[in-house]
Amino acid sequence: MAAGLRREHDLLGERDIPADVYWGVHTLRASENFPITGTAIAAYPHLINALAAVKEAAARANEDLGLLTPEKAGAIAAACREIREDGLLHDQFVVDVIHGGAGTSTNMNANEVIANRALEILGHGKGDYGHLHPHEDVNLGQSTNDVYPTAVNVATIIAVHELLDAMAILREAFAAKAEEFCDILKMGRTQLQDAVPMTLGQEFSAYVVMLEEDRSRLAEAVLLVHEINLGATTVGTGLNAPQGYAEAARGHLAALTGLPLVTAANPVEATQDCGAFVHLSGVLKRIAVKLSKTCNDLRLLSSGPRAGFAEINLPPVQAGSGIVPGKVNPVIPEVVNQVAFEVIGNDVTITMAAEAGQLRLNAFEPIILHSLSESITHLRAACLTLAERCVSGITANAGPFGATRS
Repeated sequence: MAAGLRREHDLLGERDIPADVYWGVHTLRASENFPITGTAIAAYPHLINALAAVKEAAARANEDLGLLTPEKAGAIAAACREIREDGLLHDQFVVDVIHGGAGTSTNMNANEVIANRALEILGHGKGDYGHLHPHEDVNLGQSTNDVYPTAVNVATIIAVHELLDAMAILREAFAAKAEEFCDILKMGRTQLQDAVPMTLGQEFSAYVVMLEEDRSRLAEAVLLVHEINLGATTVGTGLNAPQGYAEAARGHLAALTGLPLVTAANPVEATQDCGAFVHLSGVLKRIAVKLSKTCNDLRLLSSGPRAGFAEINLPPVQAGSGIVPGKVNPVIPEVVNQVAFEVIGNDVTITMAAEAGQLRLNAFEPIILHSLSESITHLRAACLTLAERCVSGITANAGPFGATRS
């Protein structure tokens, strides 16, 4: 064997692995098989941290049941804490986010990274699996089909909570403007035609209510994702998981994450059903549609400055043209519009992936994870950007074609 390499084997044969990496032969094959997006799961820290929490919970449950020695369970748990608390080894999660196998490659990547770090903690070298094995120990009592969906659920819940916080910040930015503009009169329009007078504050107060309604719907939708199938193993029957494992693992996972997770009443149903993701994605689409409509309004109300509506002024953040002197474009609302278009497209992808499941398992959760994560994290960034770079700096234009103070 060449210097700087270690040799590992699987059912397909032997392969040489760089000696310094924490992943192993299964991850190597997955990296070769799925050169799809060029984006590794390392780019999804919520997922990596959730996987580490699931593996730590499983190790503690197996220790409780006498299936893992305290020494092995402790080493696995220590490795998992380094990953999810200290942010270590995230770069070792190298599998492409979109891959075949219903998430198997992601689970294998996690098993190998955790096992090799646990081996070091125990005083052994990477790949010395006779002392602690990725599958026999780290994956004990588990299947990809319960580990991966559970990790996706946990990752999604945490990301949604961050989105809810960002939406609250945007809501407060609009609320501040609604109060600031409460006595500025303007023309209310329907179908782009003059209708009746109103205040600019009333116009902005509508955006406040729209955001708060969507936050409430999102908070409701994410509750469905708290149901997990950990312990269901391959098809939901719990085969190869000992009596008491599912509840023990759920309890440890709930304690580690601080989330009120519940075991599915029917794990067979939960292992194949992606309905909660479809519902959540629908709410994300609702948020995107209404947020995009709001940005359309901001662009229209700020159009001009001489030949447009020119009722409000968006803060200038960058030059808008290389040929028109002084032109400033509404680039912040425009980028939020584009995020909304992406979220709407992701909803179609999630719908098709959920529909394409067959029999006892949906094999397409990797694309669901990818699409949900992009929608949630990009919406969060869009809300914060809109609040901080646009809404907070909006001023009323009280010129001859703008609004007037009462």
